[in-house]
Amino acid sequence: MTKPLSRVLLISTGGTITMTSGPGPGGIVPTLTGDDLVKAVPELAQQAELDVLSYSQKPGASLTLEDLVEIARLLDDGFARGFAGAVVVQGTDTIEETAFVLDVLVAAGRPVVVTGAMRGAGAPGADGPANLLSAVTVAASPAAAGMGTLVVLNDEVHAARYVRKSHTALTSAFASPGFAPLGRVIEGRLRLQARVPQAPKLARPERVNHCPVALVSTVLGDDGRLLAALPGLGFHGAVIEALGAGHLPASHAAIVAQLAQTLPVILATRVVSGPVFTSTYGFAGSEMDLISKGVLPAGELSGPKACLLLRLLLAQGLQGEPLKQAFAALRDGFSSGAK
Repeated sequence: MTKPLSRVLLISTGGTITMTSGPGPGGIVPTLTGDDLVKAVPELAQQAELDVLSYSQKPGASLTLEDLVEIARLLDDGFARGFAGAVVVQGTDTIEETAFVLDVLVAAGRPVVVTGAMRGAGAPGADGPANLLSAVTVAASPAAAGMGTLVVLNDEVHAARYVRKSHTALTSAFASPGFAPLGRVIEGRLRLQARVPQAPKLARPERVNHCPVALVSTVLGDDGRLLAALPGLGFHGAVIEALGAGHLPASHAAIVAQLAQTLPVILATRVVSGPVFTSTYGFAGSEMDLISKGVLPAGELSGPKACLLLRLLLAQGLQGEPLKQAFAALRDGFSSGAK
């Protein structure tokens, strides 16, 4: 007797995977719906019973945190209706951010897979169809349950907490710096080499657009004036992408100390791989100096992911010490490694 196919919810938001050439000499733009994507890959019918929702036709750079909160709600509603897994299709510009937010907000333990494409639908060697087929294959697999949100492109399966876009053009653009893919799709099925525990969860906030957080990257010779200006610009929090293991110029130390008395400040690193240190360097502007002044280390979270997490916590109404404790607990939960 043939085993029934898993029911998978597919939500399309736009992105390169949906883009074709517009009229005239201009570049490619989002034109395809979720139904269009599915019709182009008949093999999907052998992997899952799909229910398709075209949420939007936006480039990845135009998605908002409000969009992601609503998509998280749609996913939880779908799981409550019995879907075994879900696929979110979007632009690759912000896949690592979308996957991270959904990892935090989607309560169900069923697979959520985010995918997209590096080449437009009409390009020679377009990777969208293969990525979509692999994503649905993973979302329909019982083996993918319990690991939270995953990113699937180029037949590789990445954990939301680790994945980064590492190239602007290659179809192999996505990687997990310092780690590795959790598995791959080979011969039409998911082959896992490692698992990660499900991420800690947050309740979906009702509003997130009232909690702006600045993300400031540091460069050689920076004089710190942007950091000093943040409170006057209306920001409710700040994430600093520091140098190395969490270091700023010595001249920044007093600025950061004053800033941390005004709003929550997270110390991340602009380095692609590795955590922010907490107890090695002691010079002015080092991680130990900054932490002693009230700054909270981001651990292994990238600057953008730390920024999104802080926005979500602020949207919960958290401030002061409760916010710091909540951020630290979530940060440490994401640091749980692959097994």
